[in-house]
Amino acid sequence: MTEAIIRAQQVEKFYAQPSENRIQVIAPTDLSIAPGEIVALLGPSGSGKSTLLRMLSGLSKPSGGKVFWHEKPIDTVQIHVSIVFQSFALFPWLTVLENVEAPLKAKGIEAEERRARSLKILDTVGLDGFAAAYPKELSGGMRQRVGFARALVVEPEVLFMDEPFSALDVLTAENLRSELLELWQKKTIPTQAIFIVTHNIEEAVLLADRIIVLGRNPGHVRTDFKVGLPQPRDRKSAAFTKLVDYIYTVLTRPDVTPDVPRLHTDGRHVRDQRQMRYEMLPHARPGGIAGLLEIIIDFSGHTDVYRLADELAFEIDDLLPIVDAAQLLGFLMVEEGDVSITPAGREYAESEILKQKELFRAAATEHVLLLRQINRALNNKTDHTVPEEFFLDMLDEQFSEEETQRQLETAINWGRYAELFDFDAARRRFILPETEETAASIQESSES
Repeated sequence: MTEAIIRAQQVEKFYAQPSENRIQVIAPTDLSIAPGEIVALLGPSGSGKSTLLRMLSGLSKPSGGKVFWHEKPIDTVQIHVSIVFQSFALFPWLTVLENVEAPLKAKGIEAEERRARSLKILDTVGLDGFAAAYPKELSGGMRQRVGFARALVVEPEVLFMDEPFSALDVLTAENLRSELLELWQKKTIPTQAIFIVTHNIEEAVLLADRIIVLGRNPGHVRTDFKVGLPQPRDRKSAAFTKLVDYIYTVLTRPDVTPDVPRLHTDGRHVRDQRQMRYEMLPHARPGGIAGLLEIIIDFSGHTDVYRLADELAFEIDDLLPIVDAAQLLGFLMVEEGDVSITPAGREYAESEILKQKELFRAAATEHVLLLRQINRALNNKTDHTVPEEFFLDMLDEQFSEEETQRQLETAINWGRYAELFDFDAARRRFILPETEETAASIQESSES
């Protein structure tokens, strides 16, 4: 087994409080970075991605546990790492060449050597001819290239990248990803491993040999797996889509940990015969679904979900359940991070309230097994009522106790809105709306 360059052993991060309690940011975590791999770290906002990066790179000391550099405590040895940040963080008063030379100058490298090394790395990242330019003269993509050059000129063994493409427009980011991957595969850059923090699922699947997904409150590893797809990777392949869907599920459904999709050696998806009996209902309200559809119509019916979250100043974790719900009901199509409204979704968003209820009822009974079962059970019962416990028992076979309750609460919310049924909270029973008075009289008779 190849020795890890960096190995974290039960590292954690917490902040003490005057009350003797503490805020736990990262739970005790084991993690390693091996030579020859690109590792991508994903996680929802607040899961501690950047905090973990800083501990692994030696910028921040763990509150507990240890980080090792080639099996030696990281605080006892000279480590060779560089970091590329989301913001370009260039010195505006220095030229491109002087910015790249800065870390070499800090290391005491002689002027002639640092100039030669800097010019060489500028050529490598496509900035030949811009050595005398100042940052203000460059586009965002070119400034980030300077950031790459400055990080690579010190010849790091591990290159850390903290959301390096998120401040760039879509096309520029795509070009830089492709160029980075080409440099890595051709071994043009002097680094043994890359560790990239990202919020972009497709970016991780495109670049990484290994993907780690964090959960939050506190940050902890939900899944850590090898990607197993050959390069170059096809976004439209079934295997690529399956991995994106898997990560999407892990990120948005904290109570479910699905199995990593199994792939053939050529990257094709192997169909798993085990199917969930119940789909996971996203915890979103019908009003939120309608509001999201109206907003997407204003974006000409098509937009990038992450860009939409930024435009609305939403946390992506808060928006994704609403997107999932709209997709489940057939109102949205989601592909490669883009959302497109369907004809059914447009009709629903643009209809009057009563028509919306009718359309929601049809979509819910078609796409949601649990709602179909509740409705059929009520119609088949003589008194048209069914106890809550009946459905709790069925859901409990698949979900945790807490999630079972949340699933039923969401189903009740959707069913009430669609006028499929009503729910008597006092008696914990489902009731068909038109038979509520009859059910109440039956209950009174049984008590007398």
